[in-house]
Amino acid sequence: MSAGRPVLIVGGSMGGLRTAEALRRSGYTGPVTVIGAELHAPYNRPPLSKDVLSAGVTHEAVAFPARAATADVEWILGSQAVTADLDNRSVSTDDGREYPWSALVIATGLRARRLPFPPIAGRHTVRTLDDAMALRQELSPGTRVVVVGSGFIGCEVGATARKLGCEVTIVSPSAEPMVRPLGGMLAAELRRRHERHGVEFRLGRSVSELLGDSRFEGVLLDNGETVEGDVLVEAIGSECNTGWLADASLDLEDGVLADTALRAVPRNGTARDDVYVVGDIARFPNLMFDEVPRRVEHWNIPTDTGKRAGAVLGAWLANDGSFADIAAKEFAPMPAFWSNQFDVSLQAYGLPGLAGDEDIRILRGELCGDVAVGYYRERRLVGVVGLGFKTELLPFRQEIAG
Repeated sequence: MSAGRPVLIVGGSMGGLRTAEALRRSGYTGPVTVIGAELHAPYNRPPLSKDVLSAGVTHEAVAFPARAATADVEWILGSQAVTADLDNRSVSTDDGREYPWSALVIATGLRARRLPFPPIAGRHTVRTLDDAMALRQELSPGTRVVVVGSGFIGCEVGATARKLGCEVTIVSPSAEPMVRPLGGMLAAELRRRHERHGVEFRLGRSVSELLGDSRFEGVLLDNGETVEGDVLVEAIGSECNTGWLADASLDLEDGVLADTALRAVPRNGTARDDVYVVGDIARFPNLMFDEVPRRVEHWNIPTDTGKRAGAVLGAWLANDGSFADIAAKEFAPMPAFWSNQFDVSLQAYGLPGLAGDEDIRILRGELCGDVAVGYYRERRLVGVVGLGFKTELLPFRQEIAG
C-alpha cells in the first residue's frame, strides 16, 4: 500500500458513510476522504418517495446524524469522479483534481433512468433529495400527475401525490404494478387498493410521445390514447454509476462485481485487496441463497455492505495477520425493504423475486386484509412479504435465514 495516502471512498451516500464508520471501528486511524457528487451530507433515501415527500422535503428530515468516530473524515461534496487509474491508485474528478489513494471504495450507487425524449419543464425523477424537493413544489390539490413506471418508487410517489389531492395516472408496460418483486397475486391486490383511493392505471402500455412544447402537458401512449397531465414523474428504474470506471478493467456487466468480502473482481477474475464495492452498485454472491452474484437494491444493503467492506479493508490496512480470517467469514445479509402506500404498510424479507408465480402462497391472514405471503424456490422459503403484519413475519424471516 502507499504510505500517507488516504482511503478514498467515492460516493457520499449511506454506503460510503457506513464504510467510513466501519473503518474506524476496525481500528484504522489513518486518513479517509469521501468524494460525493451531491452537495448534501449523507441522508436516508427511502423516505423521499414516502413520508418526506408528503410532509415537506428538507435535508434535516432525512440527514444521518454525525458520529464522533468519523469527525475527522474529509468530505468533498459536489465533486464527481470521472476516471479511475487502478494501476497508479488515483481518481480524477470533474473539477480537474486528482486524488491518490491507498485503498479505494466504490460507492457511487445508481441514477434514475430517463425516458428517451427531449427535456421539457415538468419532468421529474425521485432519486435524490433535490429531485424530491423539486417535485414537492409541484404537488398541489388538483394537479394532474402522470407517473411512468409501476415499481415501488412509482407507486409510492403516486400514493403520496394522491394523498396531497392530485389526480394520478400510472402508466406501465407491466401487467400489474410491482409485479416483478411481488408476483401476480399480491401485485393485483395492491393495484385494487390503489384504485380504491382513486389512482388510475394504464397497464400494458408504453409512452410514444410527450405532449407540450415548453411545458409537459401529457403523454401519447402506444395505443393512441392521450393522458393529459401537468407533472410527469419518470420512475422507470435506475442505472449504475459506473462510467468513471470504464477504463479500470473491472467487471461492469451489471454494477461492479465483488466477492463475498466485497473486494472488486477485475475481468481477470482475481479480487483486489485494495478495491472494494458497497451499496446498490455492488454485485456479489449472497450465500443465504446461492453463489450467484446479484445486485440488491434494498434499503439495508448499503449499511450491511459498508460494514462488511470497512471491517475487511480495516484488517488489510492493519496488516496484523487477521485479514485472511476476516475476509473468509461468511457474508449473508438478509435483504429487507419496506413501503408505505396509502394505508398499506408493506414489509419484506429475503428475495421474493427468486420465486415463480406458481411458488407463491398465503402463509397467514387474508389477501383483502392483513396478510403474509411466502415465496418459495425448490420448496425452500426465499422471501416473505407482509401487508399490515410486522412482528408476525419474524418466524418466516428466521426460516429464510436457515
